[in-house]
Amino acid sequence: MKSELYVPSDLSFVNTVENWLLAYLKQHLRDSLDWSNQSSRLRLALVEAYSNAVRHAHKDKPNVPILLRLELTDQKLAIEVWDYGHGFDITTYFPPHPEQKQEGGYGWLIMNRLMDKVEYHLQVNGANCLKLETTIPLWAVY
Repeated sequence: MKSELYVPSDLSFVNTVENWLLAYLKQHLRDSLDWSNQSSRLRLALVEAYSNAVRHAHKDKPNVPILLRLELTDQKLAIEVWDYGHGFDITTYFPPHPEQKQEGGYGWLIMNRLMDKVEYHLQVNGANCLKLETTIPLWAVY
């Protein structure tokens, strides 16, 4: 089960992004998902990925939309965020140190803590792809 959404490079569309994710999951998982424990985690990971693409990758390209993709296979959820920016060199990333009270730089750390797998691919067919994957624990429905 797949879904795609093109979203403007504008943070005022964060609610649209969240609602799209939740509607997709509710449609495909219905009552089998523990919504109270999972929705916040998944929304935060997606919003962090989307907002990073808007603020960093598309800061000079506000008229270029960001492509979001969801794919659910069994209990595996894959979220892809495609941007057309310069890209991010992950080898230059170092997690922030809390004692330094750094304002930014927590996005990669947050996404890696919330998801099972985080990958970033530079320049795939002219775009960059951030892929987030996780297993969604479902309730046993009797």
